[in-house]
Amino acid sequence: MNIADIEKIRTLFPILHQEVNGHPLVYFDNAATTQKPISVIEALDKYYRFDNANIHRAAHTLAARSTEMFEDTRKTIQSFINAKEAEECIFTKGVTESINLVAQTWARKFVQAGDEIIITTMEHHSNIVPWQMICEEKSAILRVIPINDSGELLMDEFDKLLNPKTKLVACVWVSNALGTINPVKEIIQKAHAVGAKVLLDGAQACSHLKVDVQDLDCDFLCVSSHKLYGPTGVGVLYGKRQLLEMMPPYQGGGEMIKEVSFEKTTYNEIPYKFEAGTPNIGDVIAFKKALDFVNEIGKDFIAHHENSLLAYFNELLLSEELKAVKPIGTAKEKVSVQSFVIEGMHHFDIGMMLDARGIAVRTGHHCTQPLMNRFSLEGTVRASFAIYNTLDEVKKLTDSLIRICKLR
Repeated sequence: MNIADIEKIRTLFPILHQEVNGHPLVYFDNAATTQKPISVIEALDKYYRFDNANIHRAAHTLAARSTEMFEDTRKTIQSFINAKEAEECIFTKGVTESINLVAQTWARKFVQAGDEIIITTMEHHSNIVPWQMICEEKSAILRVIPINDSGELLMDEFDKLLNPKTKLVACVWVSNALGTINPVKEIIQKAHAVGAKVLLDGAQACSHLKVDVQDLDCDFLCVSSHKLYGPTGVGVLYGKRQLLEMMPPYQGGGEMIKEVSFEKTTYNEIPYKFEAGTPNIGDVIAFKKALDFVNEIGKDFIAHHENSLLAYFNELLLSEELKAVKPIGTAKEKVSVQSFVIEGMHHFDIGMMLDARGIAVRTGHHCTQPLMNRFSLEGTVRASFAIYNTLDEVKKLTDSLIRICKLR
């Protein structure tokens, strides 16, 4: 890997080549959403220019072309996560909907009064609220795995929480606020040992880590397109066939049925049972190009570069001029996400001052308010790095933080 490789990759992203507030854009908000390569943008444009038609339901040429491309994306995501079958991959509008689908179908059917669901302290709100709703409805109990000061799960405490009443462990694979990589394979094995199912929130993991659902043996995995260089409004729920077939439909309407009469409706096979109505066809088709982009570069190449950016940033933070900057989330196993605070300054003010110099970061609680409470914080500044970011951009960030620290 060298600078020329990254510069070549950067040419594929039109949005990066602009000025913001009179400065070249430095985009470090990748944990919120990644930018899109030109191949994704062109695929979306091509669909609406030449192929736009509803899928699965017509015999004409445009519908056939659209259906084929839509299902090609399903096959590509199957390969990307190594699912046994393409039919185990259900298109949703994002990770949030994928989690809610499982909560409102599998959990509503199988969780009973007195059962327990385990989550972690570092969950995104989308992996907290649906389980709170189910527990309230079913008189079940929500348990939470605590973390240490570095932002790592206390696995001995997880062991204490597990018991025969545990029905589900819903766990984030990679923390969006801390970058922590959780030991999900160990979690899955231990949960299965007591008969519990496991859902993984893969929103952050899938763009950084190799994914093999068969090796992990997870029961459900939730995937986001827009955090994986693809369009917004698209997600995937992977589920084991046996579980998906046991689950009732999530929504009623077209496509998810076999036969409808006023007396009785029979439901379609998976995955169509969970894909009621006209889907987000164009964005699903364009999502394939994002997966192709990641596959062509390679996860190893991506991880090596992103890890070098994270290491360089943390090295620069050791400067005496940046002693007021306190990193939040220092786990040994991390992806390229680093949150921090500056003593005596509000995180929002820091974000605004960085934006004035063309540097985009995320500020706030990152939809992880219970996690912020764990660290006694209202929020943090979060810098998150992607394949198209550079060491020079990281240096611009720390130079700007030095200027900000002098204003304290």
